[in-house]
Amino acid sequence: MDILLIGGLWLDASAWDEVASAIEALGHRPVPVALPGQGDGAASATLADQVAAVLTAVDAAHGRPLVAGHSAACTLAWLAADARPDKVGKVAFIGGFPAADGAAYADFFEIADGVMPFPGWEPFEGPDAADLDEEARRSFAAAAVPVPEGVAKGVVRLTDERRFEVPAVVVCPEFTPAQAREWIDGGDVPELARVKHLDLVDLDSGHWPMITEPAALARLLTEAAG
Repeated sequence: MDILLIGGLWLDASAWDEVASAIEALGHRPVPVALPGQGDGAASATLADQVAAVLTAVDAAHGRPLVAGHSAACTLAWLAADARPDKVGKVAFIGGFPAADGAAYADFFEIADGVMPFPGWEPFEGPDAADLDEEARRSFAAAAVPVPEGVAKGVVRLTDERRFEVPAVVVCPEFTPAQAREWIDGGDVPELARVKHLDLVDLDSGHWPMITEPAALARLLTEAAG
């Protein structure tokens, strides 16, 4: 099965290199998705541009792919299921949850000169970054790609309720499956509360398992792909 890999904020497609190699070794076809504005220098890119790039990858996939989104890009993966419910075979949410219709995509941090730069490690102290050593933190910060304002402040639009028929799995790194279930059942993640086939799996890592646990993440994604 094709496994589409969509990186979260500040990441370009190269963030998936080690995961992709492990997925390929396990017999599946990894497809890291290059997002406009995250690695190509297109500071004017919009959320619609990123959705279009994901849908292009979905349409080009062999069969019905697993679409995996990380962090904020969980919403991009879910938008793909909304736009292509008959084409997407399964969605994986890694370390995050999809935003609801009408919400801003990722308006989390200060915008400067039309982009949202990486804010440093202070907002992520604790479970998010506990498994990143100083060298990994320096490398991440040096490579971090500022996210265009048109992406961060883009408004999520979901239109096709057939998305709830698409099977989904939440990969739980810096939080546990029990916590995720509590948030979903408590109404904090309304989109996932309506998914008819939802699994939750544990991954012992921080928020960026593609950096610290690429082999384990690849194994969970290939298991989800079946």
